[in-house]
Amino acid sequence: MSIIKPEIEMVDRSTRSIRYLQHGWPTDLCRWHAHEEYELHLIVETRGKAFVGDYIGDFKAGDLFMTGPNLPHNWITDHVWTEPVQTRDMLVQFSHESVEKLAEGFPEFSQVLRLLHLAQSGIQFEGFNPTFARGHMEAIRDSKGAERILAFIRFLVRLNEHAEKKTLSVTRIVQPEGGSKQARIADVVDFATKNFHETFSVTQAASMASMTEATFSRNFQAATGHSFIDFLNRIRIGEACGMLYASDDQIISIAQNAGFKNLANFNRHFLKVKGMTPSEYRDTARKDLMPQSKVTS
Repeated sequence: MSIIKPEIEMVDRSTRSIRYLQHGWPTDLCRWHAHEEYELHLIVETRGKAFVGDYIGDFKAGDLFMTGPNLPHNWITDHVWTEPVQTRDMLVQFSHESVEKLAEGFPEFSQVLRLLHLAQSGIQFEGFNPTFARGHMEAIRDSKGAERILAFIRFLVRLNEHAEKKTLSVTRIVQPEGGSKQARIADVVDFATKNFHETFSVTQAASMASMTEATFSRNFQAATGHSFIDFLNRIRIGEACGMLYASDDQIISIAQNAGFKNLANFNRHFLKVKGMTPSEYRDTARKDLMPQSKVTS
């Protein structure tokens, strides 16, 4: 499958306060990372796994997220999605300073600062109308100068008013920019998400990060909120979920393809992570997937 280069459109380089980007899928820019800006992130197409701080969960088309400064995050489309996508993500990055100064000048806007506080742990705006979300994103993308700022403010106000805000990361994990240890941990995370089905021990992971096992385990827990083995198992469960909704393969075959050596171990971890059996998940996911047509068995 050919790689689609990410779409990066309408970046207003006259100001640093707001930056709009679009990404296709697949892309080599999709990796576990953090940056000093807040990020509003709308999933336009596909479904897969969201990684935000110590949170690992499902995402689907129409889901809307916000991440805070230096909070590690990534959205990985399930491997069963075989067709390239021109626009998978629409996102806006903005600085805390710009919103804070706006609140200083206009006290009525200060309520939005509470939204930014929540975003330090990551937010998913559950039930937010995806058509409205895309409309707001397009208004920001298609505007310039002061009009872009106004479009952005309208979106923030609507998000602040939205009642169903789900905070994601239990631990407020912050990844310092430029840290060498954090960069090595990020390399291990990216390797694990791409090679989840292979046997991959803590010893091998520590060697990849050029750390002792004890140092690696401590730094990995601090960076992701999970032990390495728990993190790897959660990735494998996420991949199994994709295979469950997208194929009619037997559950034992899916367990093996996801990297689990025996069915009992797979079932135990699946129930722990998803709160239901693999069969129950397959039935539930397919009901949710019925309006969509991108996934093939």
